[in-house]
Amino acid sequence: MQPLTIISGDATNPHAKGPKIIAHICNDIGGWGKGFVLAVSRHWPEPERAYRRWHRERARNDFALGAVQMVRVRPDLQVANMVAQRGTKTGSSGPPIRYDAVERCLHAVAGHALAEGASVHMPRIGCGLAGGSWQRIEPIVSRTLSARGIPVTVYDRG
Repeated sequence: MQPLTIISGDATNPHAKGPKIIAHICNDIGGWGKGFVLAVSRHWPEPERAYRRWHRERARNDFALGAVQMVRVRPDLQVANMVAQRGTKTGSSGPPIRYDAVERCLHAVAGHALAEGASVHMPRIGCGLAGGSWQRIEPIVSRTLSARGIPVTVYDRG
């Protein structure tokens, strides 16, 4: 079991040596333009372009809740576009976050991290615009990543 580390900082500037994955939540309607994705886009155009293409071509690929798209932005860094948000607004079925999709996404990210020997870096995923609760998401992160020996750093904006 690898302990989960929470620090003050910017998840788009991960503090670690070796291969790294930045994990973040995307919605299932092709929208990219608010929240953490803006910080991602300020650093690298590739994750947004890949996500928009993935959504546009969804009839021919795996784009859906629970799917993950890995986008390499540097030789030692990938961004995991994780589809775990239904739409963008809270409605009759509650906030847009889908905890089961978060879990499926993080299982997939764990596979990539183990294959690459990578650490995983993220903001408090699902707790901003997606409306999720860190009390529900942290155990999912621990179960899917930390329990498998993957170093995880969560960044709180300082």
